[in-house]
Amino acid sequence: MAREFQRGHKAKISDLTPGTDLYVGVQIAGPGLTFDISCFGLDAHEQLSDDRYFIFFNQPKSPEESIQLLGAQSGDTESFRVTLERIPANIHKLSFTATVDGAGQMSQIGPGYIRIVAGGEEVVRYAFTGSEFTTERAVMLGDFYLKDVWRFAAVGQGFDGGLDALLKNFGGEVAEEAPAAPQPQAAAPSFAPPAQAPAPAPSFGVPAAPQVPQVPQPAPSFGVPAAQVPTPQQQMHAAPTIAAPMAPQGGIVPPPAPAPAPYGQPGQPPQQPQFGQFPGQAMPAAPYGQQAPAPYGQQPPGMQPGMPQGVPQAGAGLQAALQPYKETATGQRWTPQNQQLMRVDLTMGGTPVLARQGSMVMYQGKVDFSYKGAGFAGRMVGNATGQEMQLMRCTGRGQVFLAEDGAHLHSIELQGDGICVSAESVLAFDESLQYEVRRIEGHGIPGGALFTMQFQGSGTVVVKTHGVPVVLPVTPTTFADCNAVVAWSSASQVIISSQVRLRRNAYPGHSGETVNLQFRGAPGNFIVVQPYEV
Repeated sequence: MAREFQRGHKAKISDLTPGTDLYVGVQIAGPGLTFDISCFGLDAHEQLSDDRYFIFFNQPKSPEESIQLLGAQSGDTESFRVTLERIPANIHKLSFTATVDGAGQMSQIGPGYIRIVAGGEEVVRYAFTGSEFTTERAVMLGDFYLKDVWRFAAVGQGFDGGLDALLKNFGGEVAEEAPAAPQPQAAAPSFAPPAQAPAPAPSFGVPAAPQVPQVPQPAPSFGVPAAQVPTPQQQMHAAPTIAAPMAPQGGIVPPPAPAPAPYGQPGQPPQQPQFGQFPGQAMPAAPYGQQAPAPYGQQPPGMQPGMPQGVPQAGAGLQAALQPYKETATGQRWTPQNQQLMRVDLTMGGTPVLARQGSMVMYQGKVDFSYKGAGFAGRMVGNATGQEMQLMRCTGRGQVFLAEDGAHLHSIELQGDGICVSAESVLAFDESLQYEVRRIEGHGIPGGALFTMQFQGSGTVVVKTHGVPVVLPVTPTTFADCNAVVAWSSASQVIISSQVRLRRNAYPGHSGETVNLQFRGAPGNFIVVQPYEV
C-alpha cells in the first residue's frame, strides 16, 4: 500500500522500496491551463551547474540516461524514469517541478499528485490541490536528495515568477528558444500505455499493452530491456536547451571541479585526515558563493598572508563582498544559514514551530508569535527536574530566523525514532514531536542533574552546542562527562558512574573528574559531546 505524504514529509528511498530503478509520475491539470513538467539535476550547492541535467521536453534524458522523460501515460500528465545507481556523483538532488505555460496561476489547478512506482507497485504519493497555492506560477513538487543515502521529500513550494524565477533559484538563466520545425509524431515506444484507459504501472511503473499469453519469463528490472526497445526518432527535441549556468556579476563561473577519487584509490594521492575528520571522509562542501574551509593552520585559497579571515579583498565590489552572506534557500523546511543561524519555512509542512522565547532574530512574511504555556503540571515537573523550557509558538506563512548567543546550531530530523537532549540545549522543534522529561538511572549527580528531555516522532529538533561537537558510537566502554554530553539516542541505556569517591576531593592532586555517564546499547546508538563543560 502506498504511503500518503503531506507537504514537508521526508523518507529514505530504502524505507519505501528496495528498488533503485524508479518511475516518477506527475498528475496536474486545470481548466484552460497547460503545464511544463521538468526535472532539475542539482549539485551539492543546489545549483544547476551542468545544464545537461535540466530534463524537459527539449532535452528528454541526461548524458548517461540515469534520468529520462517518458511522457504522459497511466493517467499521469508526465512521467520520468530515475535509475539511482547511475546518477553521477556530482548530482546531489533531483527536483521535479511544474510551471504554467502561459497565463494562469497554481491556485486554479484541481487535485494532483506526484508519485513513485517501483516494481509495478506505487510506494508513495504526495497529493495537492489548488487551495494550497495562491499566485504561484511555478511549483517544486518533490525532491530526490542525497543525504548519506537517497531520500524523497514532498516540497509543494512555488514561485510567482514562473519558469524564470525557478531557473534563477537553481542558478540558471532563460535564453531565447529557437522554434522547432514541425515534425510528424513519433511512434510510441513498446512499453507505452494503451491509449484507451489508464492501466496499473509495470515493473518500473510504465503500463504494458495487453499481450497474448506466453511462456513466463523472468521479469526485467525496469519494464522492457533497453536492448529490445526500438528508439524512436527524437527530431522534436532539436531545439537548444534554454537553461545555462548563470554567471555572477563581474566574472565567469569557473567549470565545476572533478569529483575527488575515494581516499586511498588511484587518481588522487592519499590525504591526511584533518581535525575532526575520519580517514576517507570528504571535506564538506562550502555553501554556494563561499570558499571551502582551508585545512587547520593553512591560509584559505586566494587569501593574502597576514590578512584576517572574513575580510573581503579590496576591489571586489559591494555585491561580491556581500555574496557569501546571502540568504540560503534550499527548498527544505529547516535550512542552516551558517553555523549560528537557522531558518525555518513555516509554509512547508503546515506544522507550527516551538522555539525558545527570544530566539527569533528576523522573519519574513506573515508570522504570528504566541506564548506556549506548559500548564501547571508541566511547570511543576520543569521546576523539579530543571528541564523547564520557556517556549513560543510560531505560526503563519513565512520564514523565521532563529539564533541564541552565537551557539552552533544543528537540525536533527527524526523519522519515528527518538533522541534525548537537555532542555538547555534545545533551541526549537516541530510541534508534531512528542516530548517528555526522562530520568537518568543511578544514585545521583551532585547538583541534581538527574533528568533530560526525550523527543520522539516525526519532525526536526534544533540542538545548540558550544563549538563543533563530536558524535561517538555507543560501546560497553563509552563514558562521557555529564557536563559535556549534549544528546544521545533514546534507545541507549544511561547509567551514572562515579570513578572516585567524593571524600577524595579534599586531597591534593585530585583529578576533578568524579562523576560521569556510562552509555550502553546495541550497535547504531550514539552520543553527542561538545568541547565545552556547562
